[in-house]
Amino acid sequence: MESARILIVDDEESILNMIRLVLNKEGFTSIEICTNGKEALQLLTQNRYQLIILDIMLPDMTGFDICTEVKKRTDAPIFFISAKSSDLDILTGFAHGADDYITKPFNPLEVAARVKVQLKRYLNSQPIYQTEILDYGRFQLNQNSAELIVDGKSVACSAQVYHLLTFFCKNPNQVFTKEQIYYQVWKDELMMDDNTVMVHIRKIREKIEENPSKPVFLKTVRGLGYKLVQNQEKTL
Repeated sequence: MESARILIVDDEESILNMIRLVLNKEGFTSIEICTNGKEALQLLTQNRYQLIILDIMLPDMTGFDICTEVKKRTDAPIFFISAKSSDLDILTGFAHGADDYITKPFNPLEVAARVKVQLKRYLNSQPIYQTEILDYGRFQLNQNSAELIVDGKSVACSAQVYHLLTFFCKNPNQVFTKEQIYYQVWKDELMMDDNTVMVHIRKIREKIEENPSKPVFLKTVRGLGYKLVQNQEKTL
């Protein structure tokens, strides 16, 4: 929960800094701030936030206007923060889609407590996606993050190398010709290039093999093609 991304919008920098400081002390590390509606909408277009805190009275637009736009893009909880404290003001805030309404002056620790409650509720309501990892011992492919991990460290991959390695990992211990391999990445059987396939096989070996010149994973099958060995058995 502490890794949740939070946006705070208020034209009073002292309030921005106070809320950010308290949330930092509570363990929240990803907090962004801005002082006007235009900048807030720009940030909301560029990033995804798990909670937004909005001042109602901003120099260029109201928090109500921003909230209307936010609700078109996300279901993340929205807090209004305002010196307007009448029942009508608070009801208006909820009518515009707020999940909470905080009146100034306020206790920063109370704000932090409310943030925790809303974030827990929101995050628990989100669908959980099981990370699909293709594990080959020395290396793993995380298909959710499109990441290659070798000996516990992330290794940079070009898109073509990643797609080709993923193809091999999903089809272990099967022999594929150069033509089949080329088609998997470049989708063109007529323009098959032996050198291109060999270059990419070499690139994969340089990333996953302890000794690329003596591969134990990505094997050459003489006269036939290549295969990725799941159990590292001896192969000619």
